[in-house]
Amino acid sequence: QDDTAKYDSMPRHAVGAGCVDLVLSPEAIAKELARIARHPYVAGHTPGLPESVNKELPTAAERGAAAGRPDKNGYQKILLLLRNHSGVDFSLYKTNTIHRRITRRTVLNKQPTLAMYEDFLRGNARELDALYADALINVTSFFRNADAFEMLQRKVFPKLLGQGGDEPLRMWVLGCATGQEAYSIAMAFTECAEKLPHPRRLQVFATDLNEANLDKARQGLYAKSAVQDVSPERLRRFFSEEDGGFRVIKPVRDLVVFARQNLISDPPFSRMDLISCRNLMIYLEPSLQKKVLPTFHYALKPEGYLFLGSSESIGTFTDLFEPLDKKQKIYAKKAGPVAAFHLPVRKERGEPLPPERARRGAAAPPRKHDGRTTAFPSELSAEREADRVTVNQFAPPSVLINADLQILQFRGPTGAFMEPPTGKASFDLMKMARDGLMLPLRAAITQAKKANKIARQERVPFKQDGAARAVTIEVVPLENLKQRCFLVLFEESGPRARTALPVPAHPLSRKEETGQIVRLERELADTRDYLQSIEEQQEAANEELQAVNEEGQSANEELQSLNEELETSKEELESTNEELTTVNEEMVHRNAELNRLNGDLTNLQASTRLVIVLLGRDHTIRRFSAAAEKTFGLLAADVGRPFGAVRHGLVLPDLAAVITRVITSVRECEREVQDGSGHWFSLRVSPYLTLDNQVDGAVLVLLDIDDLKRTERIIQEERKHAEAIIRTVANPLVLLTADLRVASANAAFFRTFKLAPKETKGRSIFALDHCAWDIPRLRHLLERILPKHSVFTDFEVTHNFGKVGARSLLLNARELEETGSRPKEILLGIQDVTDVLTFQMELRRTELRYRPFQSLKARPASLALSLTT
Repeated sequence: QDDTAKYDSMPRHAVGAGCVDLVLSPEAIAKELARIARHPYVAGHTPGLPESVNKELPTAAERGAAAGRPDKNGYQKILLLLRNHSGVDFSLYKTNTIHRRITRRTVLNKQPTLAMYEDFLRGNARELDALYADALINVTSFFRNADAFEMLQRKVFPKLLGQGGDEPLRMWVLGCATGQEAYSIAMAFTECAEKLPHPRRLQVFATDLNEANLDKARQGLYAKSAVQDVSPERLRRFFSEEDGGFRVIKPVRDLVVFARQNLISDPPFSRMDLISCRNLMIYLEPSLQKKVLPTFHYALKPEGYLFLGSSESIGTFTDLFEPLDKKQKIYAKKAGPVAAFHLPVRKERGEPLPPERARRGAAAPPRKHDGRTTAFPSELSAEREADRVTVNQFAPPSVLINADLQILQFRGPTGAFMEPPTGKASFDLMKMARDGLMLPLRAAITQAKKANKIARQERVPFKQDGAARAVTIEVVPLENLKQRCFLVLFEESGPRARTALPVPAHPLSRKEETGQIVRLERELADTRDYLQSIEEQQEAANEELQAVNEEGQSANEELQSLNEELETSKEELESTNEELTTVNEEMVHRNAELNRLNGDLTNLQASTRLVIVLLGRDHTIRRFSAAAEKTFGLLAADVGRPFGAVRHGLVLPDLAAVITRVITSVRECEREVQDGSGHWFSLRVSPYLTLDNQVDGAVLVLLDIDDLKRTERIIQEERKHAEAIIRTVANPLVLLTADLRVASANAAFFRTFKLAPKETKGRSIFALDHCAWDIPRLRHLLERILPKHSVFTDFEVTHNFGKVGARSLLLNARELEETGSRPKEILLGIQDVTDVLTFQMELRRTELRYRPFQSLKARPASLALSLTT
């Protein structure tokens, strides 16, 4: 869903995960689903399309076979566009699989036919990228098929670690996707190597076609769902939790080099100890699989291993690999001749392109070679061992064979003892042996196998070009090899001459000799005919067995192909399932977060004891707090009812109009209201805003302010009393604000200093009477002393006060504390002592001595009154 979602966090995360094809409103989603259901590749015939287009579409009966018989012309053109854009030739991949991905993109892009989709692709780089990413199905996980990794740790890694040497072990992981397979091998190897005191180092080369996946693999950060199959022990040891997921620790990441590599066109890696190619070949055509397996044989060291997926096998390449564990699809390399691989060479340097394009820009140093193309001959330990034995035996003609009697190498002139067989080419020793040598060779080889020592056959007669010859056969078992091999030596016993016939004890007569010759010839002819018939029967039986074997092999290949198709479909479903799992986990996470927020909101409402009611745009009740339930008498069943139907008891007849005005104007409204009993409340109505800032109702908050209103009435009454007292005081009094402006003054002040209220109220005390009150000592007291001590008394000031002339004043000031809504104020009392001081001066001049006058300064008012009397 697009931004119309009320809670859009889950859709946004799903879009960010890259597993979403379309982002639409709910109405548009329904229309899109209906359109897909009517698409030609789904429905067969679509009303509204031109008839010429519908004729090209598959019929209902053909829809099921559409994937198996795609539009070859449009399909090939799309593959050509894809190859030119991405550099990958998908024509060698399984046709059905690629066609399904193309059909999917055709439907999503609203193209009725492949031809129209082909036109849509031309020049559309964005869609070509999407099709390329769709064609590369990425299904992987940590320690997929745990039994297979256990077998690696039990059989393969110990053998590799036991070989010795200082060079690091090299392993190649093909189709690594986001790197789980490569990291799993590195972790399993680390667990196995830590048991040794000085293990060999490891270097894993992980390759894939998808650069985006390789970037993710280099980061090594995976969601919690991706590591759910990893054991808790491995999770603690090889991962660190961060950013809501788990990251592979740096020592393990440093063991793996990620690089983009195309198995079809790029040069292969070489000198590998282990190749892991799991469920990659199931996407390739059988013809390409037959090219890939010899490539793996070339890339492995003589003691290397091949690790395949559960639906893959070596097929007919039993001469290249032997099973180490058939169930877990682990194979060991066989010693044998391998055709040279010609790698592309850099023109400017005469070097092969380095296949080991390392991550982070690091590339493996290329090897130096001579010529435009370079062949890598196989270095067989069996050949080196055979050379040693041959030299010791003065190098007679010999052949190197394996345990299956297949010739691995011809050494010296062996044409006198064997010849190519007629019919199908073969390197079988028994088929190539000349007449008379087959049985002695088999007997000697059998004897050498059983006794595991040299076996000899002396002066074995055989025929070559009609001439009888004799040869000594010696079979030598080769030791210290991974694969059992034998060296067969041929040594002639004498000159080329016919073998002497046995001499009878006494001479025969001519008639007896003739009869014996006739009898022997007849027996020889009968024996020849019998042997011929036996040979023909055996050949017929062999042909029948060969035919049955070929049929079985053909059926096996068909079953293998079907199994690969099923595995491909399974991985596609797994890929979709992983995407759904990601979305589901995100939804679970969001639900948990929503529950937590809901709990926070409930506890917040309960702790604040606020009366809160949430209303929809139609004034219906959505939710209310526990305090609102008590105040308004609400029940859980009232959710969904109009708020106007609730007897709220507030004296506010236009409440519905107030709510409507707040929703319409998006402005908050606050009022002080009473209920029927005269209890005071503060009612605040605010607009309800969604996450995308849309108005979707209103929020009513009711505060109990009855105590506040009662306190306010008391303060107002006390203020009135205080103001009445101030007005009746005979001495001038001034009430100042915190910033020293005149808030009010009594009549005595205006009378004493001949000022009018309009000249003083709101003005700074220092600006009164044309700044006559701007006295530095008074300013110092009010601005500096009073804030520290809150009061000062009997401050004497003699100053010319403008309209009233020079006056002597006693000033008293006190800060009034802030109460309720009333701010802090300053009360300034003024006492005019000008006449008292003048009278004192007159007394001093007349040298009048009278004790009570000494206290005039303390009680000037009463003394002045006495003198007047």
